[in-house]
Amino acid sequence: MPITVVFLGKLADLAGTPEKEVEAPLDWEGLLDELQGPLGDAAMADRTRVAVNGELLADKTALSAQDGDEVALLPPVSGG
Repeated sequence: MPITVVFLGKLADLAGTPEKEVEAPLDWEGLLDELQGPLGDAAMADRTRVAVNGELLADKTALSAQDGDEVALLPPVSGG
């Protein structure tokens, strides 16, 4: 069962899709390998957050996802 990577906000625009399936297991370096160009750059930005199965990671480089997990990339939230 693959891992589902969900892109929210402007990250979905950069990805051209709201989600992508990738093979498990997945760590931070593996995720960056999957996200090329501007999308990868946006994922690396300090203010972009990562959640695994709905729980925000304090350190996104500690990402460790397994079969069936959902990894969400959350861009910075702007208010108004």
